[in-house]
Amino acid sequence: MKASVYYENGGPEVFRYEDVPDPACPPDGIVIDVEVISVEGGDMINRSRVPLLSRPHIVGYQCAGTVREVGPQVKNFRVGDRVVSVVPNGAYAERVAASAARTWAVPAGADLVPIASVPVAFGTAHVALFALGNLAKGEKVLVHAGAGGVGLAAIQLAKEAGAEVLTTASSDDKLARLREFGAAHGINYKTSSLQDAVAKAVGPRGVNLVLDSVGGKNLQDSVGCLAYRGRIVSLGRAGRDPTLFDPYPLWAKNGSLIGLYLLSSLDHEHAQTHRAIAECIERVARGELRVVIDKQFALADAAKAHTYVEQRQAFGRVVLHTRG
Repeated sequence: MKASVYYENGGPEVFRYEDVPDPACPPDGIVIDVEVISVEGGDMINRSRVPLLSRPHIVGYQCAGTVREVGPQVKNFRVGDRVVSVVPNGAYAERVAASAARTWAVPAGADLVPIASVPVAFGTAHVALFALGNLAKGEKVLVHAGAGGVGLAAIQLAKEAGAEVLTTASSDDKLARLREFGAAHGINYKTSSLQDAVAKAVGPRGVNLVLDSVGGKNLQDSVGCLAYRGRIVSLGRAGRDPTLFDPYPLWAKNGSLIGLYLLSSLDHEHAQTHRAIAECIERVARGELRVVIDKQFALADAAKAHTYVEQRQAFGRVVLHTRG
C-alpha cells in the first residue's frame, strides 16, 4: 500500500510518499481501507518533534473509510461497513489497523469527508464543555481558537446548550464567520487585550468557563477572564509558547484548571464518551451540526497540507484523500 511517511523529525518537507507493508489486523480490531484523513494539530507536533516509533513512520490519528478485515473478537463491525476511527498513528496511508472500541459506524448516505473530522474535534469539545467543564445554561464560555476544528465544534455545542459564547481568532473576517455558528462576541487576539475585550463584552465579572487549546501566555491570561469559581479546561498547546503556568492568580478566584486528553476519556469513561461522539456523528450526518472543510489535498501531498495548516490561515478542517 501507499503511505505518506517520514524518517526523521522536521518540517513538512520530511514527508515521502512510498510503498509500505499492509497493517496486520488486531484480534480486537479491524483494518480499514482509508478514503479520507483529517489533518489534526497533533499531526504537526508529532512530525516536528515527537520521537519516531518506527522508520519509516506513518503519522495521523483520525480517518474514515470502509472495513476491509475484521478481527475474531469483533462482533459489531463487518467487512464493507463504512466507519470513522481514531488510531494512535498510521492514518496517512491507504489502509490502517484500528481498535473497534475507538471506531464508529458512519450513517447510511453520509458524506465521509465531514464525518472523517468529527470524533476528535466534537469529542474533545463535548468532554471539555460538559463532562469536565460542567457547562450550565446561561453561563458564559470563552472558546479560544474558534476557527479550528475543536473551536467550531465547541461554539456550536455551547450555543445549543444555552451558553453565551465568546471566541478568539486571528482576524476580523474569521470572527464574522464564527457568528454564524453561535459566537455572540468575537475577540481578535492580534489587536486586542484578552482581559479588556472579555470585560467589555460581558462585564468585569468575567466568564464561567474557558476552553484553551493554545497554552502558554494565552492560558495564563485566561485566568484573568474568569468569574469566581470559574473553570479552565486545557486541551492543547497549539501556540507552542513555552511560558509556564503560574497558579497563584487562580487561587484568589477559587478557580479550577482541568486537563483534557480525549483518549483518556475513551479509556476511562468509554461508554459515555463513545456515545457522545456517536451522537455528534449522527447529528453532523443530519446537518444539525456543521463541519467546515477548508481545503482538500491528495495523500501524496501531505507536505503541502501541513504547510498550509502551519500558515494558520485555515478556517475549519483540512483533509487528505487516498484517491485522487
